[in-house]
Amino acid sequence: MNATTLESAAHVVQLALTPVFLLSAIAALLGVFATRLGRVADQTDQLAAQPRDADRDARLRVLRWRSRSLDGAVILAALGGAFTCGAVLALFLGAVGSAGAANLLFILFGGAIILAMGSLGAFVIEMLLAANGVRRVVDRSVHDRPGAP
Repeated sequence: MNATTLESAAHVVQLALTPVFLLSAIAALLGVFATRLGRVADQTDQLAAQPRDADRDARLRVLRWRSRSLDGAVILAALGGAFTCGAVLALFLGAVGSAGAANLLFILFGGAIILAMGSLGAFVIEMLLAANGVRRVVDRSVHDRPGAP
């Protein structure tokens, strides 16, 4: 391998690593969002088991808004992660050209990026389902009070 090819390959790897650091940060954010949604769900369950009163209902409404905010955060972060994966894929598409080994690299790394994008999508779906469950508990609890429509 000559020095020019090695330098070119090193440059491509350097370019690809920058978005991967961003992807790591996004993954950490998604972990935080998941923890926060778990806390919201726990608080919702505790409040739903308490006797109904105005304070409890107000707190449940706040928890509903928190779960909706987490929905937005998760969607935006996951889309950011997917776009980051797309950026890495675009870097490799631009860098991989005519070499025979480059095709294998493209298939393996491109497949990893596509799978990571799919996992982010699946995570978004799971988080939205969990948040929807929290809202159902809130709705059932608020609407089941005496005199509610």
